[in-house]
Amino acid sequence: PNNDGCNPESSKDVLIEDCFFDTGDDCIAIKSGRNADGRRLEAPAENIIVQGCRMRDGHGGITIGSEISGGVRNLFAENCRLDSQNLDHALRVKNNAMRGGLLEHLHFRNLEVGEVAHAVITIDFNYEEGAKGSFTPVVREYTVDGLRSTKSKHALDVQGLATAPIVNLRLTNCTFDNVADGNIVRNVKDATLQNVKINGRVVEAMP
Repeated sequence: PNNDGCNPESSKDVLIEDCFFDTGDDCIAIKSGRNADGRRLEAPAENIIVQGCRMRDGHGGITIGSEISGGVRNLFAENCRLDSQNLDHALRVKNNAMRGGLLEHLHFRNLEVGEVAHAVITIDFNYEEGAKGSFTPVVREYTVDGLRSTKSKHALDVQGLATAPIVNLRLTNCTFDNVADGNIVRNVKDATLQNVKINGRVVEAMP
């Protein structure tokens, strides 16, 4: 348990390529310091490329957080496969108002997701302390293009805070099959869905 695969923290110009992850926690977890320490250093994780990787067991496949108070920007992930009944989330962001941090320009394309236990895409500001804090978590400019998944409980579990909505979430050319339950969407602003299908039905807007 709690054995992440790769944690670039406050790192710049990183390439993670052609790697195989099978873990008891997050496969990749991008971090930039926890709470006051991360804010003091102000050293974001930035300019990170993940490509050609395979993820099996884990809490999250490509994860941002939760120790992300210094922020992250310019993450690009492409041509990866994420597949296991013991993988909870394919793409995951976890943050809260105790940690805060600016997370922006996060881009994913051409991802094959087989089976995940919970949601294919999770952005969660209610992680641990949730809204109980004085620091605003920000996610903006989060794009996913060309993702296909074959089995999950939810396609999306996307939860901002009432005081800190998720902004500019864009999904294009994405297909989610064998989804058991509906999306969980709370406090999202300026979302765009283009050519997105869930269980064969075109979805044009967030609920």
